[in-house]
Amino acid sequence: MKNGENYNSSRRNFFKIVGATLLIVPLLNACKEKIITLLIRLSGTNHILGHKLRVKNFPKPSKQIQIPYLIVGGGITGLSAARQLSKKRISDFLIVELENHLGGNSSNGENQYSKFPLGAHYLPLPNLEDKELLQFLEEEKIVLGYDEKGFPIFDETQLTFTPDERLFYKNNWQEGIVPKAGNSVEEDNQLVRFFSMMDDFRNKKDASGMYLFNIPLNLSSQNDEVKNLDKLTMKQWLLEQNFNSKPLLVYIDYCCRDDFGLGIDFVSAYAGIHYFAARKQNATQEKTDNVLTWPEGNARLAQHLKKYSEGKSLQNHLVYEVKIKDNKASALVFDDKTKTSIEIIADKIIMATPQFVNQYLFENRKEFTKEFHYAPWLLATLVVTELSDNFSFPLCWDNVAHGSKGLGYIYDQHQSLQQIHDKKVITYYYSFSSSDCGKSRREIYKKPKEYWKNLVFEDLKMSHPNIEEVTESIDIHLLGHGMISPKSGFLFGESKKKAMQSIDDKIYFAHSDLSGISIFEEAFHQGINVINKIV
Repeated sequence: MKNGENYNSSRRNFFKIVGATLLIVPLLNACKEKIITLLIRLSGTNHILGHKLRVKNFPKPSKQIQIPYLIVGGGITGLSAARQLSKKRISDFLIVELENHLGGNSSNGENQYSKFPLGAHYLPLPNLEDKELLQFLEEEKIVLGYDEKGFPIFDETQLTFTPDERLFYKNNWQEGIVPKAGNSVEEDNQLVRFFSMMDDFRNKKDASGMYLFNIPLNLSSQNDEVKNLDKLTMKQWLLEQNFNSKPLLVYIDYCCRDDFGLGIDFVSAYAGIHYFAARKQNATQEKTDNVLTWPEGNARLAQHLKKYSEGKSLQNHLVYEVKIKDNKASALVFDDKTKTSIEIIADKIIMATPQFVNQYLFENRKEFTKEFHYAPWLLATLVVTELSDNFSFPLCWDNVAHGSKGLGYIYDQHQSLQQIHDKKVITYYYSFSSSDCGKSRREIYKKPKEYWKNLVFEDLKMSHPNIEEVTESIDIHLLGHGMISPKSGFLFGESKKKAMQSIDDKIYFAHSDLSGISIFEEAFHQGINVINKIV
């Protein structure tokens, strides 16, 4: 969800050392005791409307719309597909979206002090070979041009300012997120050996010249030996390679929970290695390790994409049936505002929706969509009066506590040119890593509001003992189906292949869960590729 941790700067610093929604709820003061009253909104997906798909008690369509292209789903894939249609000078299309906004997990909230992300919040510098993504970034003035050697020039105000990362480790803050201060010689040696192996995986190509690991995933090698890594969990692979030091395992578990929602006990070894090896770090001559970020997170990127669908979207509309009818594609759609249904007839329908939705729209899909696992997520945005911790390393953009239950927090005002703020806004991330994502999802809907407040505060107290006292307000954002989580055996399994198959050259499927890795780049390319396939 935090979208691809950039680890190389931390790695290099490590080598140097080794070598040398809700409501904003007011704070009540009673007898000098602070009480935070917390109301939780299950946002990110309109689960109440979405759950109507299970019973399908909808009124019959009262009108009909005919259009050449219908895009179902207004997340990054759907918006990217709209952009690609526009690039091909096709303007006669429509997007239908369940939510009251476009953007999917690349959405944001805002309070009186700052915007803040409600999902993915940054984009690592793209691989130099990813010309389509670089072109998009150039169009949006994120890339300002190219230098004499062909390297992109990024807008410095959209790159993370320093200091960018810190880790609370052994009761102190340190620079970077790789644990290094106070390790044993053997622990340091294992970290060095692991990063050396990841560097090797990053640079290796197969006999046909394809990188073993690449972004998007479909540009990676099809070498069977490499693909067989998907049959192992990341923990199994690490232990096979004699990686058993606690600092290393905890660090890699954090990385996997951060990018996939699930830890090393469940995530495919292929996915775990892909996390480190697929980003080539070659977008700058100096191999600068940085990311693009904004206070609102990747909602900024979604905003750039939305202009291609301006006036071409129906929001608060739930598609509840899709089928072939009279040699056309037909979608039945419920308008949640007017409580009426419409039928949309299209030459082509692009299903830019996750498979947990598609299983209710098409017959015989539940058989294989049960292999698609989606980790639930929690985000908590806190307004604090201060965040002094009396430790040596200053507040950073990304702040992680080693061994914590959560994934740390982002300082949302970090990119602000106004460096002094009366109140600080931070967003805390938590993924529900377990062997049964469905069970976790059902449980989060049952928890009382006090449970979530306590979960957030107790985890943050590891590095900020006074966090509860300095917090003025808290926004809780729960995502039941936060992201696709590539358990072992999924990435190259039959279920994913079946879910990708089009229907009668009329209905096509495109979503980041069809790649198996939930990052911006995958969703972006899914939208481009599906349009290139049908137009």
